[in-house]
Amino acid sequence: MYLLLLSIVITFFGVIVICLTPSVIKSYVNLSSVCLVAILTSIPAINVILGSELNLIFQCSAFFGPIAIQMDALSAWFVLIINFTCFNGAMYGIGYMKTYQDQKNNLSLHWSMFGIFHLSMILVCVIQHSVAFLIVWEIMSISSMLLVIFDHSHGKNLKAGLNYMVQMHIGIVFLSIAFIWVAVSTGSFNFSAIAICFKLSNHSWLFLLFFIGFGIKAGFIPLHTWLPEAHPVAPSHISGVMSGVIVKLGVFGILRIIGYLNRDFIIIGECILLISIFTGLYGILNASMHRDFKKMLAYCTIENIGIIGMGIGLGLIGIGTGNTLLVFAGFGAALLHVLNHSLFKSLLFFTAGSVYQQTHTKNMEKLGGLFKLMPQTAMLFLFGAIAIGGLPPFNGFVSEFLLYNGFLEGIKEPNFYIIALMVFSVATLAMIGGVSLLTFTKSFGTIFLGQSRSVIKHKPQEVSFLMRFPQYLIILVMLSVAVLPGFYLSGVNKAVTSLLITNSASYNIPSVFAISGIMANIGLYTLLFCGIIAAILAFRYACRKKINTIQPTWGCAYTNANARMQYTGKGFVRPLGKLMGIAIAERKNYKEIKTNEIFPTQRSYFSYYIDIFGIYLYFMRNRLLQFMNYFQFIQNGNMQFYIMYGIFFILIVFLATLFNFI
Repeated sequence: MYLLLLSIVITFFGVIVICLTPSVIKSYVNLSSVCLVAILTSIPAINVILGSELNLIFQCSAFFGPIAIQMDALSAWFVLIINFTCFNGAMYGIGYMKTYQDQKNNLSLHWSMFGIFHLSMILVCVIQHSVAFLIVWEIMSISSMLLVIFDHSHGKNLKAGLNYMVQMHIGIVFLSIAFIWVAVSTGSFNFSAIAICFKLSNHSWLFLLFFIGFGIKAGFIPLHTWLPEAHPVAPSHISGVMSGVIVKLGVFGILRIIGYLNRDFIIIGECILLISIFTGLYGILNASMHRDFKKMLAYCTIENIGIIGMGIGLGLIGIGTGNTLLVFAGFGAALLHVLNHSLFKSLLFFTAGSVYQQTHTKNMEKLGGLFKLMPQTAMLFLFGAIAIGGLPPFNGFVSEFLLYNGFLEGIKEPNFYIIALMVFSVATLAMIGGVSLLTFTKSFGTIFLGQSRSVIKHKPQEVSFLMRFPQYLIILVMLSVAVLPGFYLSGVNKAVTSLLITNSASYNIPSVFAISGIMANIGLYTLLFCGIIAAILAFRYACRKKINTIQPTWGCAYTNANARMQYTGKGFVRPLGKLMGIAIAERKNYKEIKTNEIFPTQRSYFSYYIDIFGIYLYFMRNRLLQFMNYFQFIQNGNMQFYIMYGIFFILIVFLATLFNFI
């Protein structure tokens, strides 16, 4: 309790100090505040993972009742991930934001909101009272929106931030309705009342309200449209933190509500699994097409939310069928992938920010040849690309391998529909992994290999060590997950057990040391194989003879290659785009040549890809606005009419009361 209160005091004291200090040291003050809060809140989280549990009750007003604060293993798992990601983001942001030192007011607001954002995410994980939860959820949404629109002088950035804010409030509306439903049914605002409400009423509709509210934050399709707009415009350290942890709080909310379910596990699990399958596939297909590398990474976040959701669906099916191996493989893979995705996605956004800082463009078609100028950033991006592709020796392989094992175990179920769904899930997960490798092969090759496709005013160079250090730290943790999966799975095991206990169910989680041993051996042997290759290359480099003269090699008649001879990012994935046109919408700006046009004039060609769900959303918005315009006569500015509206409303209430309608 004292550590949590001290964290709140430190955060607000840090906000005051940030506002009073010069621009040069604002980022360092924020880092110190974030670091202290991370340490203070990680201590109880580690203790909870090791076996203890934190339970606090604050007495508030009689109407809202006591506010319970609980940190179980599930909350502790997310708190540790939040602390590590925010610490790395705060450190990376010191170097990234140096170019904005002249914007003192903007920096004060930015770093103040970062500390509040960090604290609010921690409070979201531990508060067990619906009203207090909605308050800190709102604080988290507003602070993150202000972080997104740091560069608000551009209309596009401001539009993306407002779009994000509107959709977050739509999510809050659904959550508020769900919590009000619970409070009216049970008379309590505590989360424990949710389990009672599920027993008293039609819990499917209540769960749907919670799923939509939390699903908007998580980014499940078709609730994802804010994500590819907000991530590209936010500063890269904010993009890394948002993609790494804030979308996972939507997952946390869904898991927390799942803990209170008591029936219909199979049907709910199948629905979540199907939604997640299409989320993952839709996300990676769109990521493969986009040439804005930050938007590409945003769609990859949607893809990985789909993978996490597939684990959640599998876990629910395991509860419904009584198969404890499916329960752990599903929920365990989901929780472990929450950690893994926070690691490699924050790493990829940080490397993308380094590229953007040095080149001032996010269009990969204008880049190329950066490997020679930024070799460490290139290698860090490559490591993140291998990890997100699910290949050893990095951490993405571990959680996906566990998920594959769960789906293969599910094929053994006697239910034909479950078998068909498991087969479909395995095939889709394999396709997602293949397209992910294609996407990052395109991105790495276009950005870092070959020659520069445009003239860059300032020659790019490697970013500062302060920006690279958190990326090295992430790499170490990624390798530790791959080589020592049993250590992390033990924490996941406790989180899964904590999740299942909340609905008063008792499950014997199976031993996972056999599976973790296989994964550890694969990661270790792959790492040793890569080390042997690196040693051979180093030995070859050390033993090579010095060359006095350099002669050009035979270039197959292309001895004077230029940048136009290279593959473009679009050209690399165009066959896939044509094949999957049903999910990938391309728009072209090009004036076709008419049949009677004998001497065509000069033409330009430009194409771009759009989000089909976003287009439908804007279409519905425009139709709604057109419909509401028919009622503009009501708001006519005439005071007499407004008085008449009030009298008419009072009359309706009077008559309804008179005839006992209300």
